[in-house]
Amino acid sequence: MKIPAAFFYASTRMLLAALTTLLFTIFLGPRFIKKLYELKMGQSIRVEDCPVLAQMHEKKKNTPTMGGILLLSSMLLSLLLWMDLSSPFTIILGITTIWLGFIGAADDYLKLKHKNSRGLSARRKMVFQTLFAGLLSVYLYCPAVTKIFSFDDVFVPPIAKEHIVGSKEDVMKELTLQEYAGRYYLPFIKDPIFILGGAGLILAFLITWFTVIGASNGVNLTDGLDGLAAGCLVMVSFVLGLFAFLSNHVEMARYLNILYIDGSGEIAVYLFALAGACLGFLWYNGYPAQVIMGDTGSLALGGVLGVAAVLLRKEVLFALIGGIFVAETVSVILQVGSYKLRNRKRIFLCSPLHHHFEYKGWPETKVVIRFWIVGILLALIGLCSIKFQ
Repeated sequence: MKIPAAFFYASTRMLLAALTTLLFTIFLGPRFIKKLYELKMGQSIRVEDCPVLAQMHEKKKNTPTMGGILLLSSMLLSLLLWMDLSSPFTIILGITTIWLGFIGAADDYLKLKHKNSRGLSARRKMVFQTLFAGLLSVYLYCPAVTKIFSFDDVFVPPIAKEHIVGSKEDVMKELTLQEYAGRYYLPFIKDPIFILGGAGLILAFLITWFTVIGASNGVNLTDGLDGLAAGCLVMVSFVLGLFAFLSNHVEMARYLNILYIDGSGEIAVYLFALAGACLGFLWYNGYPAQVIMGDTGSLALGGVLGVAAVLLRKEVLFALIGGIFVAETVSVILQVGSYKLRNRKRIFLCSPLHHHFEYKGWPETKVVIRFWIVGILLALIGLCSIKFQ
């Protein structure tokens, strides 16, 4: 039987991927949660630095964690069903999910096995995350390595084209992988703000490292209230997915003055799968949560967003639309820095930022909804940048 041509369109596969993960998480959720209860996978609440949270979050004690297994399983299923398995983007995103998912799972497992343990040390997590970011950078910025992993008609490096408008020309200039990976853009500005090459690629590595690890840990820090991280992930993945979809079409990219990236439709499919998975997860993770994604989910999902931003050359846009993740991360950095450098004086009542507002007396649901509203506002600003440039 001939498969209808519509199933090969990125737009169709985006919707099918989202539906697959959404239905997978909703229908398998009850069995999965029940199994977690049977295995006694309830989380412990560590509140040494903010003792008042012990009372606020007492009801969360023993809520099943490692719900990220459900999320990541649904996304990998969608990857196998709806994505081009020969695309470098598919392989990179799949490796990202598995690699960072294993780091998060090891962290969660150690916390559960040893009740007083903090899991993997921050240093070990950083080492494994840095190793991943380093391998990604080597593939993107080192032509010799790129060539090794290129196979004719099977695994071809991505091709990008830049729209050039002049007095005598209106063309799409083809870029090599390294030329495309060295370009950096700001929202609302058409041309790249700077282009890195040669020794400048060392800076490109640092930007990639900062984006991937910052995103992974930022989502992890945001995952502290019922539904907060999952809701924000839906918004950010939807906007990035839309940019990936538009970047996959030459004419759309030309009209909108954005970088054309051949095959970026696969990124769009996976980001919509992520959005669908988080939306389905909210069915059980919304207040009061029946399951928590844990580091298994948050480290991997944040990493996927960071990698997608790097592949789409949208690092700054990602920082904008993912402003909630940025604010949560910055609040922790400022709190720790202030505590160490200002004789144990704190800036916030408690960090990350969402706990500060809890300390001020905001109900948990109000904190989550207001953070969602800010997230929606930032997502809308990001969407405006599609045309206003």
